[in-house]
Amino acid sequence: MKTNATRQLDKLGVSYTLRNYEVDLGDLSAANVAGKIGLPVNQVFKTLVAKGDHGGIVLAVVPGDRELDLKALARISGNRKMEMVPLSELQQLTGYVRGGVTALACKKPYPVFLDASAGTYAAIAISAGVRGTQIVLSPHDYASAVGAQVVAIARALDQTVEIR
Repeated sequence: MKTNATRQLDKLGVSYTLRNYEVDLGDLSAANVAGKIGLPVNQVFKTLVAKGDHGGIVLAVVPGDRELDLKALARISGNRKMEMVPLSELQQLTGYVRGGVTALACKKPYPVFLDASAGTYAAIAISAGVRGTQIVLSPHDYASAVGAQVVAIARALDQTVEIR
């Protein structure tokens, strides 16, 4: 199956493999996807869309077992404050829907920030631009293909439990 994302990688001569999985619209989490494609969740990277108070839209690519540190992203991107873009705006901004967002062949060339933990793996998985397909490739090749800055922007998931 070819997508705009895979076509971009083909054009750049980047080596990759595809892993298809059955989509569960009730659970689009990276952990669910990781289980279906046979990779640890920390090697399945999710692409998040954020908006800064000065710099506009940016894409943040973080491992599935972590969350985006908006303060770190703000500092690195030259903003004072960042916020996640509402889901209702994802497709208009990127050309992709939730669960299929990728920096590859995005509607516009937004700045991309890849969490530095990607460099600890020989391969990572990212969305192929559609739900149900992941691209597995070298993190170095991915960063080069999207012009990503490799920086520390992920933190452990908030495990706070509210006691009632």
